[in-house]
Amino acid sequence: MTEKNNSGGEVMSLIAHIEELRRTFIRCGLSVIACAVPCGIYWKQIFDAIVAHSLHLCEPLSVHIIYTAPAETVMLSIKIAVIGGLMLASPFVFQQAWSFISPALYKREKVLLIPTALASTVCFLGGVLFSCYMLPFMLKFLTEFAAGTIDPFFRIDEYLNFLIKISLAFGFAFQLPVIVFVLSKIGLIDHKFLLRYFRYAIVLIFIVAAILTPPDVLSQILLAMPMLVLYALGILISFFARQKK
Repeated sequence: MTEKNNSGGEVMSLIAHIEELRRTFIRCGLSVIACAVPCGIYWKQIFDAIVAHSLHLCEPLSVHIIYTAPAETVMLSIKIAVIGGLMLASPFVFQQAWSFISPALYKREKVLLIPTALASTVCFLGGVLFSCYMLPFMLKFLTEFAAGTIDPFFRIDEYLNFLIKISLAFGFAFQLPVIVFVLSKIGLIDHKFLLRYFRYAIVLIFIVAAILTPPDVLSQILLAMPMLVLYALGILISFFARQKK
């Protein structure tokens, strides 16, 4: 007999799952590459708009950007292209990610696939924008900590990695409400579960924030605080998601 999954279709074998995962990675990779091409062409404009502009937030303290290897600027342009491509392709990437897990969902839950992918995109980009808003506070604290004693000279590779890590950390952290909504809809968790383990969640959030952010306390706190707010929002989302089930 052929087994049926939650949506009434045939159950995929392990090999079929791996093959579908491979195709999903290929589609996502090609979409990122396609979106990275224009970002690579205009990498200098993106650099001026994002990287160089953020340093003006440190004024009146003068911060200098340097590079110490001949090929460092080439790698800089590639990084900007790839990250820009990831941002532009994020709607398709999230749609593919949720489509991959859709066979495990019921038919009534599959209706939420596109809205969930859209919400993931909005939350991810919202997290990135929020990190840009919080960046002045981080830079002010980090650059003024030794102002007058040590002059700040940032290696562009290390500084760009700092910006990328902060942006991606906030972007993925802002996925928390979407994940809570999906898990509540499929019945794995509810608002009572989230309330019951709230104290443990606080500790876990600060641990995750410490892992995702650079090794300074301010960055950890600036990521952990909105995650706590998102967790509280997730409790409300879980309550209404279960109520409508």
